[in-house]
Amino acid sequence: MKKEEKKEKAKGVTGMRAAFMLLGILLIGICVTCYRLSEFGVDPFSGMNLGISGFIGWSFGNWQLVANILILVVVFFTVRHLIGPGTVINMVGVGYTADFLCWVVLDVLKVEMTLPLRILALCLGTLFVSLGVALYMIADMGLSPYDSVALIIEKLTKGKVPFQFARVASDITVIVIGVAFCLAAGNNVWLIVGIGTIANALLNGPLIQFFRKRIEKVVDL
Repeated sequence: MKKEEKKEKAKGVTGMRAAFMLLGILLIGICVTCYRLSEFGVDPFSGMNLGISGFIGWSFGNWQLVANILILVVVFFTVRHLIGPGTVINMVGVGYTADFLCWVVLDVLKVEMTLPLRILALCLGTLFVSLGVALYMIADMGLSPYDSVALIIEKLTKGKVPFQFARVASDITVIVIGVAFCLAAGNNVWLIVGIGTIANALLNGPLIQFFRKRIEKVVDL
């Protein structure tokens, strides 16, 4: 009976971890959608990918997938234990989810993004991305390649640069790259960089840590 109980408990934990992972990734996709709809700037990584995709003429989802694959190579040789099912689902799902939801809101529902709605989208996006990352980090079923970057920095510096500061540094770096490509393409830089981008770059790391600690106190995985 004890063995059966342990198996049942293990199945329950695995199911909860999978649910956390999927919910987290969905929230990140919704976050990117909210940022794009707000037009106050997107999250740093999406900003870089929107800048580059606009420069080379690709869709956001296609380039984001390529960018994730490139970073994944580095992750494989440094912190490969962070690669799992969540890594693949995040790589494929977030960009295309954002493309789909933006299409539904703007082209199908034809929602007019008034200033109050844009501000609401900005606030929701800031919360959703941090909560989403915290959830699938807790699930421990694989991180997205970009979310692994801060952990790589923390590892290479032997903890001298903690996660939250490494995350801020990586976010600022990709913002600069995104702006450079956006300007080179002659596109409106304020569509990818704005209040939302700065808020995300400065708050994302601390908020992820905040949500992780609170959730881990309540849920034992």
